[in-house]
Amino acid sequence: MSFKQSQVVKKQGQIEMPRRIAVVFPGQGSQAVGMLNELAEVYPIVEQTFNEASEALGFDLWAICQDEVELAKTEYTQPALLTASIAVWRILQEATDIEPIYLAGHSLGEYSALCAAGAICLADAVKLVHARGQLMQQAVDGIATKMAAVLGLDNNQVISICEQIESNNDDAIVSPANFNSPGQVVVAGNLRGMEILSQQIQCTGKRMVPLKVSVPSHTALMQPASEALAEKLAECEFQSPNIPVIQNRDASEEKTIIAIKKALAEQLSHPVLWTQTMQKLADKHINLIIECGAGTVLSNLAKRQETPITAYATDKPERLTKLFEKLNEE
Repeated sequence: MSFKQSQVVKKQGQIEMPRRIAVVFPGQGSQAVGMLNELAEVYPIVEQTFNEASEALGFDLWAICQDEVELAKTEYTQPALLTASIAVWRILQEATDIEPIYLAGHSLGEYSALCAAGAICLADAVKLVHARGQLMQQAVDGIATKMAAVLGLDNNQVISICEQIESNNDDAIVSPANFNSPGQVVVAGNLRGMEILSQQIQCTGKRMVPLKVSVPSHTALMQPASEALAEKLAECEFQSPNIPVIQNRDASEEKTIIAIKKALAEQLSHPVLWTQTMQKLADKHINLIIECGAGTVLSNLAKRQETPITAYATDKPERLTKLFEKLNEE
């Protein structure tokens, strides 16, 4: 099956705009028990990709995807999501002739993007993120932590509240972890910091929604994991990406392997700049985003940016069909 993409998008009055595609890869929180089961029934490459990853890891990753308890463990969540993304990427490579201008990934998804771009092979990538998950969990063993999404406040307001909490409470740790879209900032910290934050958010009349994530990613609590991950990255063979990848650390495309690895390590203890990443894609005139992997988190976020971009999810056959129909438009 082959779907040829049209060279123009007739969406802005009488102006014919060239189709400019970016592919984005989801991070933790997008996992679901049985993810990609329906696609696996249609596309053999899904099972083949999971078998390849399982062989590299030494355990059955597909079986873990059917087990709610195991899938929730970050050391398994991460390789499972990465493998799901690469399986869908391979479907797209087989079924379409898309040539993305940029790739990007949210947190863990950055590794999926680099794998899709040929910077790291699947076997090394799943082993690396499996270790990443273990290091992240070890960094906060014995520490009660939480992550939550703050809805309805802008970035600077959330930053200011977190800074005030830490300044006024020696035992509180809390900071932004993900700048996802205007009005949605994920925060993380220890239990004390998050409890104070919850009280203050209630006073503003806005909402804070707890997230099902087992570690406080992208905060200072991850500094030990960041340092240990840097050592793992130094040992791992990378190539220059064959498609530009916008990384989370500075919402920028790193040009050298050293810089790519540095950004990956630092990403763990610094917030994900997803809003800035999406704006960069908009500034580069991207007019179609494909979310490659499990769930619809990034597709939904694409619609909530200051410059919304049409986005398609790919984790179910019917969603892929909609994407293929779009790519076939004349």
